[in-house]
Amino acid sequence: MPAPALHAHPHTTGRIMTSTQTSTDAPAASGAAVAPEGSPRPHVETQSGTGRHLSETPVPVIECENVDIYYGGFRAVNDVSLVYGQNEITAMIGPSGCGKSTVLRCLNRMNDLIPGARVTGRVSYHGQGIYDSDVDPIEVRRRIGMVFQKPNPFPKSIYDNIAYGPRVTGMQVESMDDLVEQALRAAALWDEVKDKLKQSAYGLSGGQQQRLCIARTIAVRPEVILMDEPCSALDPIATARIEDLMEDLRKDYTIIIVTHNMQQAARVADRTAFFTAQAAEGTGDRTGQLVEFDLTTKIFSNPADKRTEDYISGRFG
Repeated sequence: MPAPALHAHPHTTGRIMTSTQTSTDAPAASGAAVAPEGSPRPHVETQSGTGRHLSETPVPVIECENVDIYYGGFRAVNDVSLVYGQNEITAMIGPSGCGKSTVLRCLNRMNDLIPGARVTGRVSYHGQGIYDSDVDPIEVRRRIGMVFQKPNPFPKSIYDNIAYGPRVTGMQVESMDDLVEQALRAAALWDEVKDKLKQSAYGLSGGQQQRLCIARTIAVRPEVILMDEPCSALDPIATARIEDLMEDLRKDYTIIIVTHNMQQAARVADRTAFFTAQAAEGTGDRTGQLVEFDLTTKIFSNPADKRTEDYISGRFG
């Protein structure tokens, strides 16, 4: 009997629409992962800090298989294989220049916007290759949204920042007002801005602007949220609010975060991938590579590779 389709978010289907297809909303479904009938019961570990119980093997939403990423003739990332789990937070850590942000951007084809960038190997979303020739990259980016390092609100009102994505993608919504409110509530921002929706988004604090950008991402109903060092420009109080928000969002979304803050990875991530860079002889060009990927508790308490231990203990990086 075939396994049922898994929908981690009630407003998205598992398959990416191609440029010749019309997107339709799927029926509402639970955010919980459901194992195929007859499959063995997974081994369960406990992730300290959050106290969550996790299967030893994540339920895949996005998978990288033998992925190399090039900028022109330069190979920036070499042979990365990773599974990003449903309704989990996965952190990618490592020193500067190790390719973790490059990997993050390849997960929703943001690298397509860089001249000369190309990806080999396979990146799949619910089993479908996102770089297949018939896949619409705009639909990929709707399903797999991104929040950038620095808050980047549009020069518009708070309301129009949230409504922009649904409008330009032609989303069918019963009430834009309701959608804006839902997105702002999901980003824990509604109570702070509900009386000034028509005011410029630039009037918000840095932490509020970053939560606005998260709300703007949520508004187009993705399943996956990519975050590229989302707290690096924020103060500790704003950082704590974003981390609390990530933990709340994990109930409905899969979150993948790049961070230089190892304490942040230890606090919020279910699983952690450690990257490093290998310098080429002669040229010194640095190519990123994945060292190890495991439960966050294991990465920080009992890593399998000495390079990981050296990095998290501050011996290098």
